[in-house]
Amino acid sequence: MKIFISADIEGVTTTTVWDETNPSHSAYPLHAKQMTDEVLACIHGAKSAGATEIVVKDAHGPAANIDPTRMPSGVTLIRNWSGHPYAMVFGIDKTFDAALFVGYHSAASKMGNPLSHSLSLKLSYLKINGELASEFTIYSYAAALEGVPSVFLSGDKMLCDDSKDLHPKLVTCAVKDGVGASTMNYSTEDTLKNIRELSENALKQDLTNALVKLPDNYEVELCYKEHKQAEMVSWYPGVKRESEYVVSFSSKDYFEVLRTLKWILWW
Repeated sequence: MKIFISADIEGVTTTTVWDETNPSHSAYPLHAKQMTDEVLACIHGAKSAGATEIVVKDAHGPAANIDPTRMPSGVTLIRNWSGHPYAMVFGIDKTFDAALFVGYHSAASKMGNPLSHSLSLKLSYLKINGELASEFTIYSYAAALEGVPSVFLSGDKMLCDDSKDLHPKLVTCAVKDGVGASTMNYSTEDTLKNIRELSENALKQDLTNALVKLPDNYEVELCYKEHKQAEMVSWYPGVKRESEYVVSFSSKDYFEVLRTLKWILWW
């Protein structure tokens, strides 16, 4: 069994404020270690379920947060950014049996995590077909584009609740909750145990019909926090200015959605 794991940091058990996610801040090492620990728990769960080949994408910020010296045999770690539109799931392809997501967080404008955002802090929200889109939505759809089902997600409770019906056989693991600027951080001991057990359970399912049916068309709407940013990206081919802060574009090809998002958000 060949497994792909994508990991972020704003949805790990311990993080609450932005400084804790920033490598230049003194608080960061503790949370990078927790990110590594949660990824390892997922790896061990996958191995217990029969995974023989595992690829991990470090998908936060500099993409150099996970300790590579702690990756066990049979695991390949992808660090930094290739420039490919798959971004947080770069490296995934049709040879994988399942995708698992660790440390993910609620979408921009959602209140379940003080670190909620969608791809960029420039946005107030990002919607796909009228629904707020989290990074999990965006990149689990990218996995589906390759025919790979998403079967496990850990992160804040609101993301888990919002995402539980997004994929037919998705198993979720909430590791914290949030209200306003505060978080209720669950025990790290309990979290690691739960991630290991639930990721194993997710992969031991009958994964027949686990692949989500992707929409036939994508209507994407982005609301920027500053009107000057909406003005700049409105000149990208296919992007339309809807109001002072809002732009939109549409496509029947999800890869084109990912390519457009990369170029209008990652500049």
